[in-house]
Amino acid sequence: MSGDLFAPQVPEEVARRRPLADRLRPKSLGEVTGQKHLTGEDGVLRRMISSGSLGSMIFWGPPGTGKTTVARLLSGEAGLAFEQISAIFSGVADLKKVFEAARMRRMEGRQTLLFVDEIHRFNRAQQDSFLPVMEDGTIILVGATTENPSFELNAALLSRARVLTFQPHDEESLEELLKRAEQAEGKPLPLDPDARASLLRMADGDGRAVLTLAEEVWRAARADEVFDTEGLTRIVQRRAPVYDKGQDGHYNLISALHKSVRGSDPDAALYYLARMFDAGEDPLYLGRRLVRMAVEDIGLADPQALVICNAAKDAYDYLGSPEGELALAEACVYLATAPKSNGVYTAFKAAMRAAKENGSLLPPKHILNAPTKLMKGEGYGQGYRYDHDEPDAFSGQNYFPEKMGRQVYYDPPERGFEREIRKRLDWWAKLRKERGEP
Repeated sequence: MSGDLFAPQVPEEVARRRPLADRLRPKSLGEVTGQKHLTGEDGVLRRMISSGSLGSMIFWGPPGTGKTTVARLLSGEAGLAFEQISAIFSGVADLKKVFEAARMRRMEGRQTLLFVDEIHRFNRAQQDSFLPVMEDGTIILVGATTENPSFELNAALLSRARVLTFQPHDEESLEELLKRAEQAEGKPLPLDPDARASLLRMADGDGRAVLTLAEEVWRAARADEVFDTEGLTRIVQRRAPVYDKGQDGHYNLISALHKSVRGSDPDAALYYLARMFDAGEDPLYLGRRLVRMAVEDIGLADPQALVICNAAKDAYDYLGSPEGELALAEACVYLATAPKSNGVYTAFKAAMRAAKENGSLLPPKHILNAPTKLMKGEGYGQGYRYDHDEPDAFSGQNYFPEKMGRQVYYDPPERGFEREIRKRLDWWAKLRKERGEP
C-alpha cells in the first residue's frame, strides 16, 4: 500500500526483467516528459516546491501521462512520507489505517502525501472521509482521475484541492521516450521511419503504451530484421483507442460530431463518426443522435433531413454491421451539407417557457367548442370563422389567450426551405394588417 523512493536495490538480473516502462520511470521531476506546464522549470509544481508549501491536488488526465510518477517524485522532492492506495481495491477500513499512520507521522513532525489512484471510484461518503484529515493537515491529498472531476468528485473535496490537468503526450514527447528506451536497451528500435511514426500514433498519447509497444517490437524482431508499417501492425495487433462509452471520451467525441455537423463540415463529421464506430460505439445510439441533429440544427430548413435520418437508422437496424454503417454515414454527410436552422428549436423553447410562465390561461372563447347549451350561453364558439370559407383560406383571427395577446416565437431564417415558409408568414401578416386583425 505504501511506497518508498529509497527502497533497497533489487539484483541487476531481476531489474533487467522488469517492464521497460517501469525501468524508465523518471528519477526526478526534471526527467518527466510531456508535462512541462507542471514539471518544467516554471511549472506549477516547481513553484509549489520552491515556496515550501504543498496543498492538496487532483491530477486529472488520460492514462500513461505520469500522474502516479509525478506524485511519487513530488513527495520525495518535498521531503514528505509517501502513501499510495487505489480506490478500486481500498475501502473505509484501509483509509482509517492510512489516516492513523499519517497522524502518527505528524506527531513525529513529518507530513504525509497520500496518493489515491482512481479517486473518482470512491463513493460520496468515502470522498467525504478525506475532508477532516485534509483540513487539519494530517495528509496532503493527491488524487488521480481519468474522469472530469467536476462530474465525478464532491464539491466539498474539490473546494479543498487544486485541479491540475495532465496532457496526453504529443509525438515529440513520445519520441523522446523512445530515444530513452533505445539508450537503455543499447540498440535502435527495428522500425523503418513510417512504422516508427505509426507506433507513435498507436500509443494514442500514452507514454506507458509507447514503451510497452516498443518492448513488443524488440521481443518479436529477429537479428537484423526491420519492420515496416504492415509488419508492425501484425506484431502488436494495434492498440484499441482510448475511449469509454460511458465516460469523457464518449461525450467528447459525440460533442465533436454534433458540432462538426452544425458547422457544415462533412469531412470532420465523418471523421468523428468513424472514430466512434472504430471505438465500438452502438450504431443505433449514433442513429438516434443524428435524428436529434436533424431536428435541432437543420429543422425546417430541409424537412427531408429528419426523414433521411430515420431511414438511415431503420436501414442499419435492417442491414446490421458493417453494411448499415454506410447508411448512417450517408445521413451524417446529408446533415452536414444541409442548410442549417434552429428556428423551430428556439421557437419551441420559447413556447415552453411561455407555457410555464403564464399558467392555465383559457384559450379565446371563439375557438372553443360548445357542445352544451350552457357553454353556448357563455359565448363558446361565437364569432369563430372557418378559414376554408374565408378569402385566401385565411381568417387571420387571434388564437392566443386574450391576456397574452398575439405572440411570435418562430422566426424562420432566409435559408433553405424556410425561405418559403418566411414568405408565407409575411403574406399572412400582411393579410392580418389589411383586415384589421391583431
